[in-house]
Formats: sequence, C-alpha cells, structure tokens
Amino acid sequence: MRTLSNMLPTVLCGLAVVLTVGCSSLKNPATTDIAVTNAAVESAVAAGGSQFAPVEMNAARTKLAQARQAFDASDYERAMGLSDQSRADAKLAQGKANSAKARAAADALEDGIQILRNEIKRDKP
Repeated sequence: MRTLSNMLPTVLCGLAVVLTVGCSSLKNPATTDIAVTNAAVESAVAAGGSQFAPVEMNAARTKLAQARQAFDASDYERAMGLSDQSRADAKLAQGKANSAKARAAADALEDGIQILRNEIKRDKP
C-alpha cells in the first residue's frame, strides 16, 4: 500500500500536466481572437474610423496592444477579454464612420434636391 507521501509526487505531476494542458488550450483561441480583432481594427480604419470616431479607434488600438502584451505574457484569458473589447470598439468606430458618411451623402442629396426645386420655381412663368 502506498502512503500519502509516496503518492504526493505523482499527484503533483498529474496536476501540473492538467494545468499545462488547460492553459495551452487557450493559446489557439487567443491567437485567433487577436487575429480577428486586428482585422476588425484595420477594417474600421479603412472605413474612416480614425477620422469620424477617433476616440473609439484609439480605444480599439490601445486594447489590442494590451491584448498582445497579455498574450506575450501567456495570460490568454486576459488577452481574449481585451481582444473582445477592442473588437467592440473597432466595430463601434466603423459604425460611426459609416453613419457619418451616410449622413453626409444624405445631406448632399438633400442639397441637390433643394437646388432642383429652386430651379423649377425660377423657370415657372
């Protein structure tokens, strides 16, 4: 019969293996999360997020940088959380940029309609 002191090294080794496997299993999802977030930030920049939503873009970039730092420190859960926050900020920035562009296009269209109305009124006898 094995005593507790004889089993302790075996139990500790088993626990170490379980913890190592558990932590490494988060590495791949964190890697994917950060890559998806990077694409979202780039998409927001391309949509004009830096111009129309600079606060949100700054927050997205800052949180993405923090997510990368957490990933490099093997803190995969924190990396995924920051990545999610960054992606949300980037999507908000992109939405604000798209909204601002649509508003500007609608305003330009409205101005064009008003010019046409004025022309029609002026041409009537």
